[in-house]
Amino acid sequence: MKSFIFAAVAASVLAAPIVSFAQSDSPVTRAEVRTELKQLELAGYEPGAGDESNYPANIQAAQARISSSNSATGYGGAVSGSSASGSGTAIKPASPADMNKLYFGGQ
Repeated sequence: MKSFIFAAVAASVLAAPIVSFAQSDSPVTRAEVRTELKQLELAGYEPGAGDESNYPANIQAAQARISSSNSATGYGGAVSGSSASGSGTAIKPASPADMNKLYFGGQ
């Protein structure tokens, strides 16, 4: 029985990476890719420069410049304004007699 449990755990651990490669349901269009590439080029990234050794640093720097110029976070843009909740009146605590009615079914 222990060998069966061990085999099941091992199979699930080995199958976990396959599940982790989930794809988005909406594919990226060619126009979206071109727009993103144009933004990266305007931010200083040169895809045809041929400097393969600095690729990650170059594209990350360009993406950082784009995100800072958009002043947006990964969760949405900046929001200005305020919000309020409640009616503005204080809630008075229940009296012991009211609590007895609640818990003991009193009238």
